[in-house]
Amino acid sequence: MSTQHANKISVLVADDHPPLRAGIRLMLSKTPDIYIIGEAGNGDEVAKLLDKLHPDVILLDLKMPNFSPSGFEKWARENYPETVTLVLTAHDRDAYLANMMESGAVGYLDKEMRAEQLISAIRRAALGEDLYTEQQKIRISKWQEGVEKKWNSLSEREKQVLRLLAEGIANKDISSRLYISLKTADKHIERIYQKLEVTSRAEAVVWAIENSSDFPY
Repeated sequence: MSTQHANKISVLVADDHPPLRAGIRLMLSKTPDIYIIGEAGNGDEVAKLLDKLHPDVILLDLKMPNFSPSGFEKWARENYPETVTLVLTAHDRDAYLANMMESGAVGYLDKEMRAEQLISAIRRAALGEDLYTEQQKIRISKWQEGVEKKWNSLSEREKQVLRLLAEGIANKDISSRLYISLKTADKHIERIYQKLEVTSRAEAVVWAIENSSDFPY
């Protein structure tokens, strides 16, 4: 670290929208104790820059090319425990929220938050604070107790079938793709309905899209 940046909080901004990165850059340029050490626009870049720069804090968008945010965060926790991650996203869904908390991110922030709130969050994260609000923790707990248990109750084959259902694939074509009989495919679908507590293909697909962290990622 140069003398110019001694005792400052270094931030790596990872977002695939240049205007947003520029806005954060401008905002933090006016903040004396924080500086941007690097910027990434996709999953490959953020991993390489983390390895090269070792920032104090990552501001991480969830939706970038070549990127699994939960997979990245688990890898980062294992290999770079001195760096903390703040999710900065427009996607306020319980599945994303719970998944990133479980993966090790220290906070889940709205891109629309005010500048002073973001600056405060970066400072608190650098000090090792947990930034999840009580409301977020309640949402995470409810998701874990309800949705996650149902998802984990599915076998790997049933998850495969559910993914194909979500793609709009007919039962007959599911059986062909998975090299199983139509009767077996129908049985898998029946068990999926039972475990998810739904009564139709449409309800199962909606459940998967709205709730399962594996589908969004």
